[in-house]
Amino acid sequence: MKNEYWRERWRQEEIGFHQSEINPYLSRYWPELQIAPGKQVFVPLCGKSRDMIWLREQNLSVLGVELSPLAVEAFFKENGYSPRRIIGEKFDQWDADGIRLLCGDFFDLKKDHLAQVDAVYDRASLVALPPETRDAYTDHLLCILPPAIRILLVTFDYPQAEMSGPPFAVSTAEVEALYGKHTDIRLLVTFDVLAENPRFQQRGISRLQESIFLLTTRNITPEGILRQFAQS
Repeated sequence: MKNEYWRERWRQEEIGFHQSEINPYLSRYWPELQIAPGKQVFVPLCGKSRDMIWLREQNLSVLGVELSPLAVEAFFKENGYSPRRIIGEKFDQWDADGIRLLCGDFFDLKKDHLAQVDAVYDRASLVALPPETRDAYTDHLLCILPPAIRILLVTFDYPQAEMSGPPFAVSTAEVEALYGKHTDIRLLVTFDVLAENPRFQQRGISRLQESIFLLTTRNITPEGILRQFAQS
């Protein structure tokens, strides 16, 4: 699943993955992270998510990364912002009212980009990636994050054979396989949500669960992460 696939989805407005409302799990479970006002939250593969508005309303600064310039432009326009834009080599930077979106490839992010990050909110990143990409995603994320970071992770799980993603099915076992060597994992809650999602029922899904995890990265160097991934 190449970058051009996602750019084309935004060009064709095939964005069924976008939620027009703020995710209810965010306000309910964000306090579990115990992040003080004034801190910075990283939102990977952020699209034009309105969840970033909620985070900003909690007096948190927001840093997002998004591949599609259409998504970035739409986020600021639809929410009434007039951003300042800086053109860069790898990323175009858009800033307004404590929200900074980097438009470019997630895998071009460096440690310096995330140096001030205190927490991560992932509702639509991991589940957007096919299985063969997830190791690289989590590897890169853990390598560039500061130590001792808390991550609020939301996943879907359903019989993958019944539907082609995205969003893709990510089980609790896979979260443990991807993150277990480098984070402490706490499953906060799992909901059966098929009845609330007729779109998935129409696609023939027989089971749909949504799980919310709290991950806390251990104090390990990026070099140590790379060594452990190389050995696995």
